[in-house]
Amino acid sequence: QVQLVESGGGLVQPGGSLRLSCAASGSIASITYMGWYRQAPGKQRELVASITSGSSTNYADSVKGRFTISRASAKNTVYLQMNSLKPDDTAVYYCNAIIKTYGSTNLGGYWGQGTQVTVSS
Repeated sequence: QVQLVESGGGLVQPGGSLRLSCAASGSIASITYMGWYRQAPGKQRELVASITSGSSTNYADSVKGRFTISRASAKNTVYLQMNSLKPDDTAVYYCNAIIKTYGSTNLGGYWGQGTQVTVSS
C-alpha cells in the first residue's frame, strides 16, 4: 500500500510564494516519476511540473520561471516552490507518482488527496 500526502497549500496574496510538499510512504521499492498537477473549478486537471528519477524536469509554460520542482529522493518527497503567484494559479494541487512496490514487477500510479492553493488579495 502506498500513500501520498500533500501539505503547504493555503491563501496567499498575488506576488507571494508558497512551498508544497508531497511525501510518499508505504512499501516503496523505487519511484520513477513524481509530478504536480492542478485543477481549477470548471477546468480539467493539468500538469504543472514533473521530475523523473534521473532529475529531468518538465514545466507547464504558464509556470516556467516562477515554479521550481525538486525532490528529496532519500525521503521519497517532492516539493513545488511557487513564486510570483497569480490569481490564475488558484486551484487544488495534486501530487502524482509512479512507483514500484516491493513484491511487484509492475509500476503503479498514485495520487494524493490534493491541497488547495488560493491566490487572492
